Amino acid sequence: MDPMNRNNRNQAALPISRRELLQRSGMGFGALGLGCLMASQELKAADNSRLYTNPLSSRAPHFAPKAKRVIHLFMNGGPSHVDTFDPKPMLDKLHGKKLPIENLRTERKTGAAFRSPFKFRRWGQSGIEVSELFPNVAESIDEIAVIRSMHADVPNHEPSLLLLNCGDARQVRPSMGSWITYGLGTENQNLPGFIAMCPGGYPIQESQNWQSGFLPGIFQGTHIDTKHTRVDKLIEHIRNSNLSLPRQRGQLDLLKKLNLKHLEERGREGRLESRIQSFELAFRMQTDATDAFDVSREPKSVRELYGKGTQARQILIARRLIERGVRYVQVWHGAGQPWDNHDDIEKNHRRLAGQCDQAIGALLKDLKSRGLLEETLVIWGGEFGRTPTVELPKKGSNAGKINGRDHNHWGYTTWMAGGGIRGGYVHGATDDFGFRAVEDRVHVHDLQATILHLLGFDHEKLTYRHAGRDFRLTDVHGEVISELIA
Repeated sequence: MDPMNRNNRNQAALPISRRELLQRSGMGFGALGLGCLMASQELKAADNSRLYTNPLSSRAPHFAPKAKRVIHLFMNGGPSHVDTFDPKPMLDKLHGKKLPIENLRTERKTGAAFRSPFKFRRWGQSGIEVSELFPNVAESIDEIAVIRSMHADVPNHEPSLLLLNCGDARQVRPSMGSWITYGLGTENQNLPGFIAMCPGGYPIQESQNWQSGFLPGIFQGTHIDTKHTRVDKLIEHIRNSNLSLPRQRGQLDLLKKLNLKHLEERGREGRLESRIQSFELAFRMQTDATDAFDVSREPKSVRELYGKGTQARQILIARRLIERGVRYVQVWHGAGQPWDNHDDIEKNHRRLAGQCDQAIGALLKDLKSRGLLEETLVIWGGEFGRTPTVELPKKGSNAGKINGRDHNHWGYTTWMAGGGIRGGYVHGATDDFGFRAVEDRVHVHDLQATILHLLGFDHEKLTYRHAGRDFRLTDVHGEVISELIA
């Protein structure tokens, strides 16, 4: 059965069998700091010229796509929608008073209405209201579709992160980036097809957020710690300082000859084949990887456009990666859950937005000026939002403080731009207070189905056979939100 489309064997078929693909899940780049990504050009056996096909080769989707690549700006921790892209004047009127609705169940106890400390104003021809926290993003609001009616399943980070990234809150499932590279391959064989950048370490749930799950390991995301500014620290051990490139090439050619002979004797043993491929990719990456991650090669004017700091640098790197054919780039704000502001939300949200607003605004303008925004889908948001009510003090957490918000999965905001998105558009709404999505509600699975549709996939047909059933990113759920599509 065709893993790409169980209903049509001739549509978007993978170039190798499932068994062969599983054999290629193999070794990783432990020594190179490159995760599990192995890709190569066709390898030719010395004695019979047998071709070794490449599971990451670029492939056509089910139908003509509007987007060819994705940049996912992940505000991990849960940014507050009522302080960013979903203004609620009723919170001003009821500040400090009990809401005239039931306080919905969240992770912690909450109390009275809590007005936003930030001012909103209308931007662009569309007149969409955006908080003062994101003035640079707001300048491109006519390119953006704001989804104000998102909802998830539970008010906890761990399951909500996995639901958004992998389509299931509990079971081991491939991440969205893995599904996309599985379906589309990559446009650059010298770089990983799926890269996750997170400065300072890992987010909650760590590498599960970019796991390949039961898909072959070649589709797993490669984690890059973007707190480092030196390229040789971003990707350690990528260069061999003791040998010139010609001498390395000679060594690899000899090693490849011996390994291929060994491989032929063992009937295409998967781990050995992966090792051969990893050596080849590592060699090629010495040029391409160092170039892609070195933002000093950008003109001064471009660097100034994005601004200073870690967020600016990694968002600029994201543009450089998709420009070079990387299929899916996920940009995390930082290790842990930086946007998880249970107290001091005014100070913390202002600080966090200040770290990324200029760079995100620059990214949208830069992509558009280069003609890349049309085919690049940009996604912004967290795993959920925050309550319109104040979180009550709790010993050991926010003791003595009544100035933060709890997690809110009942209703929150995500926005998308480029890649076939209807710009200058607001979809759905939360109630008058911002607690629950009530109009044109969008579940996480609906968002995933829409993303896959923009990339040219029927989310019900992008499947993989595992444990006796066909799995997909959206499980048995999800509807494409056609109103979001231009």
